[in-house]
Amino acid sequence: MAAAEPAGRHPGRLRGRPTLDPPVRPGLEVLLEDRAADLAGARLGLVVHPASVTRALTPSVDAILRHPGLELTALFGPQHGVRGEKQDNMIESASFRDARTGLPVYSLYGEVRKPKPGWLEGLDALLFDLQDVGVRVYTFVWTMTLAMEAAAEAGVPFVVLDRPNPITGSIREGPGLRAGYESFVGLHPVPLRHGLTAGEMARLANAELGIGAELDVVPVDGWRRDAWLDETGLPWVLPSPNLPTLDSAIVYPGTVLLEGTNLSEGRGTTRPFEIVGAPYLDGHQLAARMEDAAIPGLHVRPHAFEPTFDKHAGQLCGGVQLHVTDRDAFRPVDAAVHLLAAARALAPDAFAWRSPPYEYETEIPPIDILWGSDDLRRRIDAGEPAHAILADARADVAPFEARAQPWLLYG
Repeated sequence: MAAAEPAGRHPGRLRGRPTLDPPVRPGLEVLLEDRAADLAGARLGLVVHPASVTRALTPSVDAILRHPGLELTALFGPQHGVRGEKQDNMIESASFRDARTGLPVYSLYGEVRKPKPGWLEGLDALLFDLQDVGVRVYTFVWTMTLAMEAAAEAGVPFVVLDRPNPITGSIREGPGLRAGYESFVGLHPVPLRHGLTAGEMARLANAELGIGAELDVVPVDGWRRDAWLDETGLPWVLPSPNLPTLDSAIVYPGTVLLEGTNLSEGRGTTRPFEIVGAPYLDGHQLAARMEDAAIPGLHVRPHAFEPTFDKHAGQLCGGVQLHVTDRDAFRPVDAAVHLLAAARALAPDAFAWRSPPYEYETEIPPIDILWGSDDLRRRIDAGEPAHAILADARADVAPFEARAQPWLLYG
């Protein structure tokens, strides 16, 4: 029998790595178990979605309602809705009254993305408990930022119930966000894969944007920056409909860029963001180009598929599946740029960049607000090699790491 492995890092392993000891407690549980007295008698609002759960999978709404010292009076839902039922981007949610709890539910995705002043009337604090995935273009941190602004304007304290960054807080990937390319998929200049938790992002944004909120971050207890979510003992609950597993979240920082193209990013398949392609591509040719790129920690396999909805629904697509063999070495942004360059080279007349509107931006091409500038689009169209584009993107990481350092909460 093999000897037991010591706790710590094990490169090249996707399964079987030891759970952190003692077990990690999300900020929700730290509040309920250790700090509820801080909010005793306060009327609370809660920004929430289905991944807002305890370690035992109790929804945060239920856990707070059951706590004798806390009073929950309103719910706020981000993109995909407070129930997580909205399948795609740009499907808006309406405000309503929750039949089960009787609480009003205010939508923060649609024409209104920042809480209206009247929605915060009567609140003594606004809690934020969303599972983020550590990527600039994932809108939850910008919902948080806008809610924090509204809370500051209303004089309502803002409390982040922090959760781990599921793809670790120890890896960052460029590019940054350039001035003039701000949108709801990027309101502040941070790298595409920023390596922060929501609580750390709140601290940074509150300071750098001058929001001036009365901010309190209830930290995760026991989390280590280099830990993946499946090392924490916490359950994975899909934070949005097309991130069903941690595997999909691992590739997402890169393949989310395909939303800015006419390539399918795998929506309408059982492996969104891991399966990609288009009807005009030959999957074997695409896989060969990707294998030639020799991206560390990645094997690329030809894969044909027919999406059931979204781009190319019902059409046979030639494509690939991304198999991550070493998630510590793998860099999803590198993979995506090589993939885009390969698709453009293999089908120059069929490959196209998506046109606006996208995430409430009506003029700038979607790929530009996703990347954070027009650099990627221009240089791929000019036939520049992926490695040159990526070298410049990596230069954005070190300056951000220096900016972020004062706001970090975890070693």
